[in-house]
Amino acid sequence: MTGWTMPAQLRGSHVSLEPLTDAHAADLRAASDDGALWRSWYANVPAPDAIDAYIAAALAMRDAGTAFPFVVKDVTGAVVGSTRYYDIDASVPRLSIGYTWYARSAQRTGLNTEAKLLLLGHAFESLDCISVGLKTSWFNHASRAAIARLGAKQDGVLRSHQRHADGSVRDTVVFSIIASEWPAVKTNLLARLAAHA
Repeated sequence: MTGWTMPAQLRGSHVSLEPLTDAHAADLRAASDDGALWRSWYANVPAPDAIDAYIAAALAMRDAGTAFPFVVKDVTGAVVGSTRYYDIDASVPRLSIGYTWYARSAQRTGLNTEAKLLLLGHAFESLDCISVGLKTSWFNHASRAAIARLGAKQDGVLRSHQRHADGSVRDTVVFSIIASEWPAVKTNLLARLAAHA
């Protein structure tokens, strides 16, 4: 992260994001088990018994300077999922937001809206990013719709780009938000968040 300062914490009214550590393993296992989203073949949500490997891989990406993973906590302080900055390139500067998953009980609560507001705000306003990317599987229609609702534009589809957790070939839908769009996206997110108040 040379030249960039990653946040010790991002905090809002509904959510807080803290740097992921090994100490979060038990709480993330419980969050993963809430709704069993890891059973979805197209979503890369770690199964409870894969959380240790998930954290190790995330921390290895952090140590390599290519990612910065967060644990996501709800208003009560309970761990409800994880997200991260990745594909970090401070020379541009740009990054992507992804590896995002939440316990079923945290979905449709305004938590994700505020988490994205905090992450995008830090990326554009503190790190001076010129663009932020978001990607998802072609088959993850809920994620595609959620990304579009943020105000991100679809850039295209990377055909046979990688593999899903089950080994099947994944087409990846690529979205982005550029710096000139951030004020309108921010207004949209604030309005959506107000509807959850």
